[in-house]
Amino acid sequence: MKEFDTIAAIATSLGESGIAIVRLSGSKCLEIVDSIFKGKNNRRLIDIKPYSMRYGFIIDKENKDVIDEVLVSFMKGPRSFTAEDTVEINCHGGIISTKKVLEEAIKAGARLAEPGEFTKRAFLNGRIDLSQAEAVIDIIRSKTELSMKSALKQSEGKLSKEIQKLRNKLLQVIAHIEATVDYPEEDLEEVTGEKVTEDLKDILKEINELISKSEEGKILREGLNVVIVGKPNVGKSSLLNALIDENKAIVTEVPGTTRDVIEEYINIEGIPIKIVDTAGIRETKDVVEKIGVEKSKEKINEADLVIFMLDLSRKIDEEDKEIMAFIKNKKYILLLNKSDLKEDMDKEHKEFIGNFDSDFVLKTSVKNKEGLNKLKDSIKDLFFKGEIKSDGLFVTNTRHQQALIKAKENCIQAIETLKNTVAIDLASIDIRNSWKDLGEILGDTLDENIIDKIFSEFCLGK
Repeated sequence: MKEFDTIAAIATSLGESGIAIVRLSGSKCLEIVDSIFKGKNNRRLIDIKPYSMRYGFIIDKENKDVIDEVLVSFMKGPRSFTAEDTVEINCHGGIISTKKVLEEAIKAGARLAEPGEFTKRAFLNGRIDLSQAEAVIDIIRSKTELSMKSALKQSEGKLSKEIQKLRNKLLQVIAHIEATVDYPEEDLEEVTGEKVTEDLKDILKEINELISKSEEGKILREGLNVVIVGKPNVGKSSLLNALIDENKAIVTEVPGTTRDVIEEYINIEGIPIKIVDTAGIRETKDVVEKIGVEKSKEKINEADLVIFMLDLSRKIDEEDKEIMAFIKNKKYILLLNKSDLKEDMDKEHKEFIGNFDSDFVLKTSVKNKEGLNKLKDSIKDLFFKGEIKSDGLFVTNTRHQQALIKAKENCIQAIETLKNTVAIDLASIDIRNSWKDLGEILGDTLDENIIDKIFSEFCLGK
């Protein structure tokens, strides 16, 4: 079967580096590498001790030419990442040499691994559950130290333990209900609707706590999408440059200088923030600038947060009002820029600003780098209640969040059922569904096609 093939892939980034690793996993991995390996003093690999390395060369089986000088390590299953016999060939990190080593391993009998297949085998062999497997790719893709730490906790099974506790509690409730219903003649403690409702409310409280952290967790995993908007020449590009501390965007006095969106990542206390500088939103006959304005509107629709910039030295006009109407249903921060210049705030100006929540209206001088710390604090207030905890458990995966929401809905439905009927066995159907929903997070009750889809998003060597 395909699952029992010996698989091979390059486990490191392909490029110029000191070392690259070609990984093999499966029952024949040692035999395959031994057939293309020539050790010092003609030593073979067959007698290599587990968890040790051997120096030698990978050779071309056909013409016996040396391909690369290598160190080969061997991990005996089940004490390996995949819980199978695993061999790693440490070769020089050039593109050609690494590909040639992989090519020889495949010629000798290995199959090229599918994306995520090493981690999938670790899951299928019971070494890790699905939430831990998904954390592996999150560690690889982490953009900040905090997001990496969060993924690492998940890979160690912290989330799995919490989910398993909840499932065990639900299972106990189901068992008590079914014992009472199926064996009424036995001398068992009777389970009442009130007692089941009380237990479910306690479980529901724990589920709600995990769900409440899922929005923060999603930001940790994917980053916060922040879009800077405003009419031309209010200081959008200057703000981007100030936040990333680099002259990335061109700044001039000419309106419409920015004609395309510019994206950069910054780090606010471990939170990855994608800052998007947009073209000024205004009516224009310039074809290129018009495309930029349309892109700006698209980015606003996709944004988690909009930073709307006003120029304190200029009067409010229709362009400002148009932008306000466009962002009114988004989370926003209103930035009153150019506070270093003479303010031109008339009655209309003050009335316009009065339409916004005063907690998120900030005066800044981007030119003098004034007010930037207040801006960062406001972002934390909007999304993390002012404090970013580095030691908490975050639900970072959208799939996990959806499973928790389904489990919550089934618990609520069970409580409603218990209110309307004395037949507690009917409520056990919803409770069992909730137990299955939580099982999807661990991979216990998930459809095989969905599992395949999850691992297909991994890189080849993982």
